Amino acid sequence: MRLKFSWNKIATYLYLLSISTLILMPIWWVLSTSLRLPVESYTLPPKWFPTDFRWENYYEVLFSYYLEKEGIFVGAQASANVPFLHMLRNSFIVTFLTCLGQVFFCAFAGYAFARLEFPAKKTLFWIIMATMMVPLQVTIIPVYILITKIGLQDSLTGLILPAIPSAFGTFLMRQYYLRIPSELEEASIIDGATQWEIFWKVYFPLGTPGMVVLGILCFNFHWNEFFRPLIFLSTDFNFTVPLGVVMLRDFKMTGSVSVVFAGIIFSIIPALVIYMFGQKHLIEGMLTGSVKG
Repeated sequence: MRLKFSWNKIATYLYLLSISTLILMPIWWVLSTSLRLPVESYTLPPKWFPTDFRWENYYEVLFSYYLEKEGIFVGAQASANVPFLHMLRNSFIVTFLTCLGQVFFCAFAGYAFARLEFPAKKTLFWIIMATMMVPLQVTIIPVYILITKIGLQDSLTGLILPAIPSAFGTFLMRQYYLRIPSELEEASIIDGATQWEIFWKVYFPLGTPGMVVLGILCFNFHWNEFFRPLIFLSTDFNFTVPLGVVMLRDFKMTGSVSVVFAGIIFSIIPALVIYMFGQKHLIEGMLTGSVKG
């Protein structure tokens, strides 16, 4: 029995190792190529380890645009025309404010659907859930017309505000609040607490794990979001990182592929760091759906 268990464990580790290798191989090749000279980017057979460690590629991505404006340095043709540092800043602003707004908005909405009683509560909740089945491509034009009418086109605010309400976030927070024993609410009412105090002092702190999970998922989605920024933004200085990576590629395909891959690495790092630090809470959030509503 012990021998059988050991073989099963070995087989499990080998399976996980093979899957991890397949997933990480493209990322490793991008990292390796980003540290080479452009002329060595397409060597056959592919080289899996850096040969030059050319850190200047990363420097070009971040600063060549601004140095060229000062007449100091002209980098690769693609990177010299892309304000990538501004795009990183834009992505951080959009992602942070969207996640902050979404977490607070969904915390309130989730609490209302979990603990409050009001007319047509279940009907309204299922209508909100039904919006998750509507593809983004269906609503993008009406949303664009709306933000244009209120003067938010080609602005970071126009990206942030429509993304704050979230049906998934409302569902996730509702599930977390349903897991909290109702006895805590009853005890607070006996102590004379108002509905606002019950939410703010009892349910809001206890719902922190759910908010962390929602924040991680929101960050990864909006940091890598391409479609809405592509439609809503038209000025280079308002672009986010995914659009910046496309600009690095250059429309004529004459840019340095090593510099492009350096930009891709910059786009991967924040999401990877957030996931590494929040992995424990993310796994816990996967079990939230076991609570019946």
